[in-house]
Amino acid sequence: MGRDRASIKDVARVAGVSVGTVSNVLNRPDFVSETTRTRVQDAMSELGFVRNATARQLRAGHSLTVGVVVMDLANPFYTGIIRGIEDRLAEDDNLLMLCSSDENAERESRYLRQFAEQGVRGILITPFGSSSERLKVLSDLQIPVVLLDTHSPDLACVSVDNVKGGRLAVGHLLERGHRRIALLNGPIELQQCRDRSAGTTAAVYEAGLDPSDIVIEIALPDLTSDAGAAAIRELLDTVDTPPTAVFCVNDTVAMGVLRVLRERGIEVPQDMAVVGYDDVPIISELRTPLTSVRQPMHDIGWNAADLLLTGSVRHIRFSPELVVRASSDYRR
Repeated sequence: MGRDRASIKDVARVAGVSVGTVSNVLNRPDFVSETTRTRVQDAMSELGFVRNATARQLRAGHSLTVGVVVMDLANPFYTGIIRGIEDRLAEDDNLLMLCSSDENAERESRYLRQFAEQGVRGILITPFGSSSERLKVLSDLQIPVVLLDTHSPDLACVSVDNVKGGRLAVGHLLERGHRRIALLNGPIELQQCRDRSAGTTAAVYEAGLDPSDIVIEIALPDLTSDAGAAAIRELLDTVDTPPTAVFCVNDTVAMGVLRVLRERGIEVPQDMAVVGYDDVPIISELRTPLTSVRQPMHDIGWNAADLLLTGSVRHIRFSPELVVRASSDYRR
């Protein structure tokens, strides 16, 4: 059996100081002389003392834990966002509790309920589909919520202009001479996917062309490299006039496309151009570096956490940037 957990009283006894002095070392160390602080810290080390977070939270009047729900932890885009969240929470000695909904509304709802039961300080979420009813429950419980990578007129949110992102990507491909473009998009339930599709259509109209002549849009079942690989295989095998360029809803899907093109000996970008979305770090290191629409992942996370902690503003929207690399930098 393990030994009983050491208390503040135990530390005070071993250090030969009052309980109040130990409390000051933990919470207001500047109030304690260096000699006394060292003696108390030595006693803590000797006893293996770990402070009681529950008691600390009661004194602070709120939880020090923030719940985070993203759609897919395997996607490096969310890794960048989470790092930004963690960096901001660390400034206030807050922790994050992290979950992945896997684009499943029922699973998302279960995590939100469990976060509420844990009494978290607030929740950051990339919602799947229409989450208004699920999020309303949190509002009724007075648990602050901030949406990640999603725009809402009614809820606090940090987002990116995905319509502009779609326009940048497809406008670039049209400028390079492509007149048959595949859009490998995600589920229509996702706002980001709807906006990137709208941006694609806008870019084609702005070029004086008809989207029905230019764009082949495919809704993928999920946003993975395998889904991207399966979609490009089907296009190459079944479409009479295959595309000369592919715009992918994210970089993970684009890597699946590049894999199939490499397997089939299709040259990128001479035979087919590929553009991704997010600009995750690894894509610039590929054999054929990937053109991508850059989203400020760390800034999204940092600002969302700051908005949750401070409530200083309601809406923050970033502008994306097209980063052109070898996978599309070729004029037909």
